[in-house]
Amino acid sequence: MTLAPAPRPLLPLWAAVLASAVGGAVLDAAYPDIGWWPLAFVGVAFALVSLIGRSVGGALLVGVVFGASFYLIHILWITRYLGVIPWFALAGIETLFMGLGSILLALAYRWFPRVWPGRWARLIGLPALVGGVWTLREQFMGSWPYTGFPWGRLGMSQSESPLAHVASWLGVSGLTFVMVLFTAAVIEWLRAGRLRDARTAAPAAAAAVLLVAVPAFPTSDAGTWRVGAVQGNGPSAYFDQREPYEVLNAQLDASEPILDDDVDVLVWPEGGIGYDPLQDPATAAALDGLSVRADAPLIVNAATERGDDIFNTSLLWTAENGAEQLHDKANPVPMGEYVPDRWFFEAIVPDLIGLIQREYTPGTNAPFFDVDGVGVGLAICFDVIYDEVIWDGARDGAELYVFQTNNADFRDTDENFQQLAFARMRAIETGRSVVNLSTVGTSQIIDPTGATIESLPTDVAGAMVADVPLRSGLTPAVLIGPAVQAILGWGSLAVLVGLGAFVRVRSRRRADTTTAPAPEGADAGR
Repeated sequence: MTLAPAPRPLLPLWAAVLASAVGGAVLDAAYPDIGWWPLAFVGVAFALVSLIGRSVGGALLVGVVFGASFYLIHILWITRYLGVIPWFALAGIETLFMGLGSILLALAYRWFPRVWPGRWARLIGLPALVGGVWTLREQFMGSWPYTGFPWGRLGMSQSESPLAHVASWLGVSGLTFVMVLFTAAVIEWLRAGRLRDARTAAPAAAAAVLLVAVPAFPTSDAGTWRVGAVQGNGPSAYFDQREPYEVLNAQLDASEPILDDDVDVLVWPEGGIGYDPLQDPATAAALDGLSVRADAPLIVNAATERGDDIFNTSLLWTAENGAEQLHDKANPVPMGEYVPDRWFFEAIVPDLIGLIQREYTPGTNAPFFDVDGVGVGLAICFDVIYDEVIWDGARDGAELYVFQTNNADFRDTDENFQQLAFARMRAIETGRSVVNLSTVGTSQIIDPTGATIESLPTDVAGAMVADVPLRSGLTPAVLIGPAVQAILGWGSLAVLVGLGAFVRVRSRRRADTTTAPAPEGADAGR
């Protein structure tokens, strides 16, 4: 088999760098607060066109430019309290990973058409490989270093689009894959230059149908549950000045108007207590009194101490038994809730690291409460971005989710809206309602289709009461999500490695044949 020549770049390097810079900014605009979801495809197209035909060095350069353009905008909210150093540090490492992953994308564009140069292979196989490699990069960035940072996943940009329903079948990673597959297929259709041949548009059209026409997977109606949710708007940010029990009192005051309502459960946000009710008798007494007045169990959150460990803990609290069930946050935030390799980072930025005195321990208990026979899935703040936490809750029997968060450190930034988008996508992905509750807002109760049932604006104290739909049954995303990720990630990597090995072997044989001396006695002019 003779190898086809390597593809030439579609853009000169200077134009590719410019396109990457534009593409990263355009991609960010697909996410909240702007939230123009179709721009996600435009941003991906800029990235892919810039990588076609690139060398390893060129791919690294344009990938770094794309990553920097995206992340420096996307996580600008970090500077709200922490300043520019953490912003540059986190955006910098994510940018580096984007650049390294872009090398793999460029190699896919270089190697695949050399091995399979046929038209249909280019129209179908190449887009599938590109989509898989993009997803592989996302999965790596979402799990390493430490617990990773899966904040900029492409599929999460579609939480309010008509394409979000794909996530109920394939998960967020699967949605990312189909989006990139579609974009890459359109690019290959245009590159083929046979626009009058309708057959060549079939792969891109099939991906478009998958994105648009597939309905959400239907979960089963399991009744309703009357939920009260309270946003106290107390001084709960890290650097807020507060009086003793001021955060707790703010939550109690905001709960007052709904205490006569017949709720099945009363929910407070992350950090809504201020003290550990397992250690502080006054806080425990206040929660007991609230449970009695509401005539309902409470789902609250606090930092709790058990032995030498500190946990970020959700508690199911009743006046009769106190803390009946506990769930500890599975993925404390590196550099926020604990400092990995503290000795190393203190040597670099001692003043910033010195601000983080509390070291949270990762939890190992299930993200699930059984509340009077109703299963409640849980995710504390940034745990909402980790698939395993969400899927575990559904598999344990969750009929709805409660996501407790404290956004007070990021008031007036896009972080609040981006996290709300994750909550909305989780509702669609699992086919379950979500109570997404913040200390300072915006808080919302979301139904299984992603529609808002009730909401509270930011920076106000208030409470919501709603009859929240319950659902049973598992979506395909929950059942096969890990397999989808493994196939897309490891499968794409295996294909790419196989292509590279094939190209290397064939190129070496060709070189050996070209440089081999002519047999003795052979006609030199033959």
